[in-house]
Amino acid sequence: MGATQQQPPSGLGPEPDGSGAPSTREGAPSGASDERGPHRETRRLALDGASGVVPLARDFTRQALYDWGWLPAATADRRAAAEDVLLVVSELVTNACLHADGPDELRVSLHAKALRLEVTDRGSGQPAPRTPHRAGRPGGHGMFIVQRLCLDWGVQRPQEASGKTVWAELAAPA
Repeated sequence: MGATQQQPPSGLGPEPDGSGAPSTREGAPSGASDERGPHRETRRLALDGASGVVPLARDFTRQALYDWGWLPAATADRRAAAEDVLLVVSELVTNACLHADGPDELRVSLHAKALRLEVTDRGSGQPAPRTPHRAGRPGGHGMFIVQRLCLDWGVQRPQEASGKTVWAELAAPA
């Protein structure tokens, strides 16, 4: 089999200097920004009013995983960790679409040993895994999947505003 060089999801290819590192500024979705700190990096994507928010959120997160070295994955464990992140993003954003009139913002934060996903919406509901969970029953698996794949998850509500932030943390690959 021949080897092919995997390109970042933005399709930008390697940097002109030949380093192979994808660009983090060019091709970033409109409304996206970076916040860098000494031990973490957070990326934000505005989703309010956007169409196709689930694939948009996945592509945005996939680009962050490329930029942070999670992709392309060198091992099966690293590939599984990246796939888990993308699945959890899909579930959190889908839940905001179905139960909270759509998501306002996605935040993806890299910490030393974990990755934190946050989806903000204006909904008042309380997400919870469906119990009892029945694998053969259609729908209602989103928060069960989040609960199973994540180290922890929860809901934060602003004190004097409506809405909430549903967050989930996944372990960084070893």
